[in-house]
Amino acid sequence: MPDRRPLRRILLSALILPLAACAGDPEAEAAPEMAAAESPDPASVDPLQLPNPYVMGDSTWGQASAGRDFGAVSAIYPAPDGQSIWVGERCGANVCVGSDVDPIMQFDLEGNLLTSFGAGMFAWPHGMYVEDDGSVWVADATGYAVVPDGWGHVMYKFSPTGEVLMALGERGDPGAGPDRFTKPSDMLVAPDGHIFVADGHDAGGNNRVVKLSPEGEFVMEWGSTGEADGQFRDVHALAMDSQGRLWVGDRGNSRIQLFDQEGNHLETITHMGRPSGIYIKDDVVYVTDSESNTQRNPGVPRGIFIGNALTLELTAFVPDPEPTPDESGTSGAEGVVVDAEGNLYGAEVGPQTVRKWVRR
Repeated sequence: MPDRRPLRRILLSALILPLAACAGDPEAEAAPEMAAAESPDPASVDPLQLPNPYVMGDSTWGQASAGRDFGAVSAIYPAPDGQSIWVGERCGANVCVGSDVDPIMQFDLEGNLLTSFGAGMFAWPHGMYVEDDGSVWVADATGYAVVPDGWGHVMYKFSPTGEVLMALGERGDPGAGPDRFTKPSDMLVAPDGHIFVADGHDAGGNNRVVKLSPEGEFVMEWGSTGEADGQFRDVHALAMDSQGRLWVGDRGNSRIQLFDQEGNHLETITHMGRPSGIYIKDDVVYVTDSESNTQRNPGVPRGIFIGNALTLELTAFVPDPEPTPDESGTSGAEGVVVDAEGNLYGAEVGPQTVRKWVRR
């Protein structure tokens, strides 16, 4: 099992950031305030005692405008200006094979459909990333759902109108080589254009992070299956902070690992739940845990952990709305993002919806 001992002491005010979160100041959540006294270790903070700066909003956001009920949703990301939200859902079910609907959709902040595309291309949309120029990346992971041969194991880069700009991997041909992936879960594009891929879904999968050039050519990889630093079990989510550190959601090990962009391990975080999704904006980090229960990561509440990406201190917590922590399935959000107004969106696989949380 991973080492859960606190990894460092954090110099912060134990009062300033939680009060700022309650006051509704998102910038205060990100500011690494200095204090004369030393705050408690992050791992000693009870998330349930932290403020919740959000009110539960619409639990069927976007569905009426789309004209159908959503299927399982884990792919979600805001447009660069934060004024619209991209969603990848599994065609009203948990798999898109055989469906003729568009699984990739863009909505305004009120949930009105703006555009859609991708019919017939995906089996199991999973991770999503939107570049500063509006390009939309989506992974087809072919996870636990039954998917026939010839589908998935690829990542597509689309223009905002749905034109395919790049495809990584080979559709229906999984592997672990430099040009193949097996159930890729997530991806991101660094400021210098390099592409990072979380490959792949499932605890016994490839369990690696792959670095590619801006043109999609293999550069390097790191990781293997295990519990040591630099090893993974179900590498499920990626994000990057302002220091260029890569946050890797090592979900099967109930931890996040931080790396530099050359794959050097920097730190391990165990006080932000069992990470299904990670999103960072202005160095406020949002980590969503949809799986912790009495069998997996016992004693940790499901929900969305909010904190300072630079100091790692937790400042707020949004509890999972599903009151079933003892069950072995998934609930609540697997994907999490925020819009320009500071509202929170949870992409929910089990409940098959996008839930909007409105900032107080």
